[in-house]
Formats: sequence, structure tokens, C-alpha cells
Amino acid sequence: MDIFGIKGLLICALIFIPFEHLFHERPQKVLRKGLGVDLIYVLFNSLIVKLVIVLIAANTLEAAAMLVPQSITQAVGGQPIWLQVPEIIVITDIGVYWAHRAFHSIPALWKFHAVHHGIEELDWLGAFHSHPVDAILTKALSLTPIFFLGFSEASIAVFSVIYFWHTLLVHSNVRIPFGPLKWLIASPQFHRWHHANQREAYDKNFAGQLPVLDMVFGTYNATGDKVPEKYGVDDPIPSSYFGQVSYPLLKGEKRSNRPVPSTEA
Repeated sequence: MDIFGIKGLLICALIFIPFEHLFHERPQKVLRKGLGVDLIYVLFNSLIVKLVIVLIAANTLEAAAMLVPQSITQAVGGQPIWLQVPEIIVITDIGVYWAHRAFHSIPALWKFHAVHHGIEELDWLGAFHSHPVDAILTKALSLTPIFFLGFSEASIAVFSVIYFWHTLLVHSNVRIPFGPLKWLIASPQFHRWHHANQREAYDKNFAGQLPVLDMVFGTYNATGDKVPEKYGVDDPIPSSYFGQVSYPLLKGEKRSNRPVPSTEA
């Protein structure tokens, strides 16, 4: 969603604001702290990310034409869309998982990702609140294999719609029981405990859509029905948009409350 996507923003607001009011996890005002900054992320930041993704796609497709046998790309892209989309979800979420884990494990990368974790009142708009470097590197790592292997444009479009709405959902301030599906599909409860500023939540629940990845790699945090006490980080994150964008590039004391996790799965 870019500067020309105000209509899309209004549609999202008309869906999620009443939804969060009826099924909220915790009482929270619509005009909450940081709302203005998040709107700037929505209207401007995403445009930069989209432009970079287009460049990545173009360069990857060009490289794939030279390196990947046409028989492979034709076989992948020729599958039914209903089969391609789940494959894309699995491949991209493996990329998201390891990119996300790297942003927590490597101090230099954490400063970029800390901007996203600096959200103190979490709702659907928090899905857009990411430093451009964070968003671009994560998208590049997760989407490059998709373009490289030759998945069809239609399947990528369907995946993009699913990913967009699911990302808004997991960041939303809602309490919806997923039942047995919580092991298969990331829920707001699952992702909420990734954002919690509590020691038991640090460096857990990295997957974007598939919690099973955290179970396999030993980073799953089972919290039951518990509600986090607070969100945010101890890092000195600026409150303004330009302050947040420049924050990782500035020298200064890093006061992170998150220990570097073990690299062992």
C-alpha cells in the first residue's frame, strides 16, 4: 500500500477497527500512541519496499532465465494454482523465519528490527511498522526463490493477498481462538507473544505464517491463554518516523533487553 493506496487503507480500517473493538485482547483506544507514525509507514514506507521488490523480481527472473532449466520453471509454473500457493507459503515462510531470526541474533541487524518491536500498543497498523531495511531484506530472502523457480504470476498474486491480510490479522488486537489450527496457522496470540516485552517471550515465534517452523527449530513459545503484560523494547527508539528510520544508522549505546539467542535449533 503506497501513497496512492488511501482507499485500501480505509477499507482495512473499516474492517479491523470494529473487529478489534468487538473482540479485543486488551482495551485500547483507536487513536492510540504512535498512530500518526504508523500512518506514515503505511502511506510512504511501503512504496519504497514495493519498488525494491520489483527490482528484485526483475533481476531474479533474468538470472533464472540463464541458470534454471526451462523444464523446471515450466513444471513449477504449470502446476495448478491451488498447489502452487501452499508451496509458496512454505518456501517464503522458511525464508521469513531465518531472516527474522537473523534480525534478532545479529546486533547490527537487531537495531533495524527493534524499530518494529518498539511498538508499545499493538494493533493491525503495526503490520506496516517496519524499518525499510528490515522489510526489504526479509522480502528479498523470502521471495527470491519464488521468482527463481518460476511460480506463476497468478499464484504469486493469490499468495500476496493471503499474506497481506494474514499479516494484518496476526498484528491485530483481537482474541480469537484458533483451536487445533493454532499449530498450523499463525494466530494473533502466537505473534503477540513474539512482541511481548517479557523474558519468556524473547526470541520466540519467528514464523510469519507457519508455527510448525518454530516447533521444528526449537523457538516455539506455548503461552496458552496468557496475555502479555506489555509490548515494546528497552532500546531508546525515537518516537518520530524519521527518527526511527535513522536510528539504526546512528552510533550510540545499545540498551537492548533481548539477549542474543543460541544458534542451535
